[in-house]
Amino acid sequence: MKPSLVLKMGQQLTMTPQLQQAIRLLQLSTLDLQQEIQEALDSNPMLEREEDGDDFDSSDPMAESLEKKSESTSTEQSEPDNHYEEPINTVENLEEGDWGDRIPNELPVDTAWEDIYQTSASSLPSNDDDEWDFTTRTSSGESLQSHLLWQLNLAPMSDTDRLIAATLIDCINPQGYLDETLDEVLESFDPELEIELDEIEVVLRRIQQFEPAGIGARDLRECLLLQLRQLPERTPWLSEAIRLVSDHLDTLGGRDYSLLMRRMKLKEDELRQVIDLIQTLNPRPGSQIEAGEPEYVVPDVIVRKHNGRWLVELNQEAMPRLRVNAQYAGFVKRADASADNTFMRNQLQEARWFIKSLLSRNETLMKVATQIVEHQRGFFEHGDEAMKPLVLHDIAEAVGMHESTISRVTTQKYMHTPRGIYELKYFFSSHVSTAEGGECSSTAIRAIIKKLVAAENPKKPLSDSKIAGLLEAQGIQVARRTDAKYRESLGIAPSSERKRLM
Repeated sequence: MKPSLVLKMGQQLTMTPQLQQAIRLLQLSTLDLQQEIQEALDSNPMLEREEDGDDFDSSDPMAESLEKKSESTSTEQSEPDNHYEEPINTVENLEEGDWGDRIPNELPVDTAWEDIYQTSASSLPSNDDDEWDFTTRTSSGESLQSHLLWQLNLAPMSDTDRLIAATLIDCINPQGYLDETLDEVLESFDPELEIELDEIEVVLRRIQQFEPAGIGARDLRECLLLQLRQLPERTPWLSEAIRLVSDHLDTLGGRDYSLLMRRMKLKEDELRQVIDLIQTLNPRPGSQIEAGEPEYVVPDVIVRKHNGRWLVELNQEAMPRLRVNAQYAGFVKRADASADNTFMRNQLQEARWFIKSLLSRNETLMKVATQIVEHQRGFFEHGDEAMKPLVLHDIAEAVGMHESTISRVTTQKYMHTPRGIYELKYFFSSHVSTAEGGECSSTAIRAIIKKLVAAENPKKPLSDSKIAGLLEAQGIQVARRTDAKYRESLGIAPSSERKRLM
């Protein structure tokens, strides 16, 4: 065989820089997107934020197109023809002027922004931002150790006792319990200090008087006793509660109330009051000190009912409106190859693609959210029990996109509804067959199980087999193991642990 040149035609999926940017923006959460937009605004002089009350020039095509964009961000769920439409391209209109060369629509495949355009993104806030506060945006919540050390600094102690106390505080876990034994703590000290076990025990007693009550305990029994002993002496049933925790805590954990009444020599009503007092205690005192930073959820989509119809809208407060600065765009000159003109032309092209990617993200998000509301209308009307089975393939087929795109859209995106704020993935669930040959959503089954448990007799809680039987009576065929899995996902304890005194 001789080598030869052969010309072939074919199609191949390529990842252009525009597509890479669109995919990256699509999978960002609202907070991450706002940070990305701020970085783009700081680094690109061609981009500017459209503020409410701005005076628009009627001759500015960018202003007109963005006004049309803001007017078309809502859709009525009951009118499928009124869905979110792609706004007019706001940047291409500027190309008709006499300010610059024709900007290419596409970049070569497998290239990056940095290969062609100069960027200097910065995540620092602008100097004119009066609301910027470094401490509120960089400080973390108070940890349990720092809270205890603050109390230690106020307590009068010798240097040796303070060293022992600091070591013990380091051994306290986030739940408030002492992880190490006193012998292990003793071994960690230098023998030359001549610290004895009794000294460590005394210092531990001092720490156990700190706030929150019950801190520094070595087990649950000691934790509850520390909290009970800090209650006022006139607290009703205090002595009985101390005796129950000291001598019969294991029996209480087994919920053998008959044996408890015999051993404590109490009637049912009296025992119930003692248990109620114990249940007011915190078995994890360290959890009262918030160590993590607060997490904020900003909804991307707002769903509301108006005149009997469900409306789907983008959250305008979470979606900043951007436009190209017409004044800077006018500085770009045609047939000018100077470094400054090239820089401005590159920045204009980057701004154009960034706005296109944002518009594409909003359009895709609206399409997916509208289809979810259309499919889960029963949930918005009646609650979790009316949730229908839904998988990514159903939405992908309805909007004509790939399942991976739907997965990106529904990840870390939230919907504000009259029933609360839900992640878009919450509306997707598997299905279980019914006796009539239909399908029931797993979310609806969890809601039914939660309702059945809430209405059960506390003295005789429903077992998993009994719950499965009640579901079967409603036409839902669920095995006992599946029922147990759904119950555990709801955080509901087994029937033996749900038993209560009336």
